[in-house]
Amino acid sequence: MLANFLIGLREGLEAALVVGILIAYVVKIRRRDVLKRIWLGVALAVLVSLSLGAILTFGTYGLSFEAQEAIGGSLSIIATIFVTWMVFWMLRTSKNLKHHLQHDVDQHLEGAGWGLVLVAFLAVGREGIETALFIWAAVQATGSTTLPLVGAALGIVVAVLLGWLINRGLVRINLSKFFAWSGAVLIVVAGGVLSYGVHDLQEAGILPGLHSLAFDVSAAIPPDSWYGTLLKGTVNFSPATTWFEAAAWVLYVVPTMIVFLRAVARKAPAAQVPSSDSSSTARPTPQGAR
Repeated sequence: MLANFLIGLREGLEAALVVGILIAYVVKIRRRDVLKRIWLGVALAVLVSLSLGAILTFGTYGLSFEAQEAIGGSLSIIATIFVTWMVFWMLRTSKNLKHHLQHDVDQHLEGAGWGLVLVAFLAVGREGIETALFIWAAVQATGSTTLPLVGAALGIVVAVLLGWLINRGLVRINLSKFFAWSGAVLIVVAGGVLSYGVHDLQEAGILPGLHSLAFDVSAAIPPDSWYGTLLKGTVNFSPATTWFEAAAWVLYVVPTMIVFLRAVARKAPAAQVPSSDSSSTARPTPQGAR
């Protein structure tokens, strides 16, 4: 629940900030007539994300165990790739996100502004699809459905509320630090999802070494204990880990975390600028226009 709450919070906040910037900009340039286009794009993006989640959840019914494990393992690896890309993309573009979105709006404002449906759809849909895929992989890894989905839903609700407060100028958050810290945590979570995906591929017979364990600490950390459940639910830790799983985790988390932390360190001077700049620029006021 905690890991999925973080996923929902981070992805939801990104989407909420994007929508806030789009709305504030068209209001600022006095094109309220295209607001419905933006909301239509947002609605379509949500619909596609929910549809993807439903397909992933129910689409594997009736398949053999090996086929289900092969699909689950492959999608877990794809989810890890998507989340890794998202973490670095947001770190790189967060400072210029507002200007990037405004440029897209300007290019699609001709006539009735139907092009804004595509702008909003792509901006929000990217976050939604990544969220659906990653949450599905996390749900498969924990073997539970209700609590992970509740955690993700709560994260999205909190993100929407925070996004509204930020865009209204009622709350100020250092977004650079938020995305840096949450990005580091998500890299660890993604490493667990990758490790679980490798285990699925081993169970499907695609990868060898299913019974070749690097370690087995089930006696010290029982899978059904509260702390075993906590570790499984947050970082997908398995007390009995194969060599392939351990190698995948180390080879992904260690170099990815090093590169990410170095990128954060390079952006440290820019992070000194109050993050409220991003929120204040999203308001259709004279202050927000600066």
